[in-house]
Amino acid sequence: MTNDSGDPAPDAGEPAGGDASNSAAADDSGTDAGSQDDAAKELSLDRFHEALEAEERPVATASEVARRLGTTQAAARDALAALVDRGDVDRLDVESDPVVFYPSDWGRLATRERVVAFPDRREIVVDRPTQFTRARLSQFAHLVDTTGTEPGTRGYLYRIRQEDVWAAPFEDADGLIASLRSVLPRRFDHLEEWVRDQWRRAHRFRLYTHEDGYVVLQAASESLMGNVADQHLDDDHLRAPISETEAWVNEDAVAGVKRALYDAGYPVEDDRDLDVGDPVDVDLTTDLRAYQETWVETFLDARSGVYVGPPGSGKTVAAIATIAAVGGETLILVPSRELAGQWREELLEHSTIDPADIGLYHGGQKEIRPVTIATYQIAGMDRHRALFDSRKWGLICFDEAHHISAPVYSRTAELQTKHRLGLSATPVRETGSEEEIYTLIGRPIGADWDALFDAGFVQEPEVEIRYVPWRDEMARNEYASADGRERRRLAAENPAKIEEIRYLLAAHRDKKALVFIEYLDQGEAIADALGVPFISGETPHRDRAELFRRFREEGGENGVGEGDGAGEGDGTGEGDGAGERAGSSAGRDGDDIDTLVVSRVGDEGIDLPNAEVAIVASGLGGSRRQGSQRAGRTMRPAGSALVYVLATRGSSEEEFAQRQMRHLARKGVRVRETNVAE
Repeated sequence: MTNDSGDPAPDAGEPAGGDASNSAAADDSGTDAGSQDDAAKELSLDRFHEALEAEERPVATASEVARRLGTTQAAARDALAALVDRGDVDRLDVESDPVVFYPSDWGRLATRERVVAFPDRREIVVDRPTQFTRARLSQFAHLVDTTGTEPGTRGYLYRIRQEDVWAAPFEDADGLIASLRSVLPRRFDHLEEWVRDQWRRAHRFRLYTHEDGYVVLQAASESLMGNVADQHLDDDHLRAPISETEAWVNEDAVAGVKRALYDAGYPVEDDRDLDVGDPVDVDLTTDLRAYQETWVETFLDARSGVYVGPPGSGKTVAAIATIAAVGGETLILVPSRELAGQWREELLEHSTIDPADIGLYHGGQKEIRPVTIATYQIAGMDRHRALFDSRKWGLICFDEAHHISAPVYSRTAELQTKHRLGLSATPVRETGSEEEIYTLIGRPIGADWDALFDAGFVQEPEVEIRYVPWRDEMARNEYASADGRERRRLAAENPAKIEEIRYLLAAHRDKKALVFIEYLDQGEAIADALGVPFISGETPHRDRAELFRRFREEGGENGVGEGDGAGEGDGTGEGDGAGERAGSSAGRDGDDIDTLVVSRVGDEGIDLPNAEVAIVASGLGGSRRQGSQRAGRTMRPAGSALVYVLATRGSSEEEFAQRQMRHLARKGVRVRETNVAE
């Protein structure tokens, strides 16, 4: 281990060691020899392992251990003898060399936790971390990547970012630094200085409500107001200066003020006095898991935040618990009418709320109640905006919170509320605007996916990329002569994929399956070839809801017919339908449905808890978030979870598939690759 300048350094809190004679010199310079003996007496097996790692050898002499502990050779020898007596360490007498000591159990040395810090990059690599270490790191660092496949064997890469320090759940910087030191192998002064600077930045601006009712922006110093606020805020953000450190804020521009200062590196503390509106009589009837309780407690302390976790981790239930805890008038914003209806069902299932207290506000219904569920699009429209602006919301819940940074939905972020809660499995947009999501709503709150997999709360999906060859020469030639967007479409609609989908459904005949597509023509072709329903944005809302309902019902076997595949052809679905599956009539006559072909309407939020297989037939040019969401349709607390990604071999789909799946692999999801035979 080295310090920031590259020189070797001892462990944190230990004096720099030399040989045994140096220890005596240390005694003369004022070091208490008794304290050195105490250090040796407290020698544990873990400390002995650390000494071996520092020596970069599997064995060490008493002199080498003494140097690493900063104690005398005699004291180290006595401590090692005690470990030998306990059976934790063995010794070997070599005639021509000093006595060497080594662990009795070599495996424990190879499998113990290791933490390596890269302070200049503000990155931390942890091999086989304990639950304690991961919990501590989650307080101030972002999980970037994981390696390995089996629980307990993975390595983790963490990065400490500005927003992680700004949102760290500590009363002061000293608490944050103490947590940082508890997991790092030693102190890094340069890193700690940067962390303290970021902590100070997070507490330099605040918004508060003046006793006369208007909103004030307060800076910690005159220079901050003059050099930062004046330079980064637009003319319409502030109405007038109040003092050298305070300014009167245009209430319609509060979100813009917060966004602008955040981008400048100064997050704003929001201490405005906001009403919670009419009280809501609701209690939670479902027991929370320990991590869900932590989410809610953390949110209530901060009054804002985004619950981040994989599908199936219980974000909706945690949100209902939050609604009950806040107890004020609540607005729930969702991207679709299907999610609005689903939220109503979840509220009734997991709480004591009176059905009359739930209102739906979208294209079909327009009701304002103590708990109102509205679509982002409706809430952001001018003709409805005044109604939502006039309410005193105690809580606004932004479901699928990654939508908030899109222009069409961003106006909803300006609605006034005492508490802001976001929900998202993957608050990632390809524009890199996740920071804006946290600016407009609040800090990320949640466990990493891998932790929930390891704990068994969420079933980890198995993901397989299947590279499908061209089997139709005409289709292959058409692809070779095309370019740009047309080439991408032709690869996505490779007619050989229909045969592969049929094969996979037959292999999982007893499982409920979703087939995801990007292009409507392809969706129609697959649905016709298999004899199953196809759901897209063009499907009437009533029909869509009914098909999803029937899919949720317990059904029979996933019976794909054994026809000759006519109807595959060029992917148009114009064949004679001989390849339809036995369940086709179920899709049309009201029976249970075992397979659905869905477009992007199935990507987000739709609760299909019995979906056991997901087949991604196209859409690989989409975002990492979309890949996570589609894989996430199978993530549930129990049962198998299988995701197949079909990519045309030799096309750009290979790269797209690998990019999306690398994103899943970083979250701890196992991914394998298979070449389908010609």
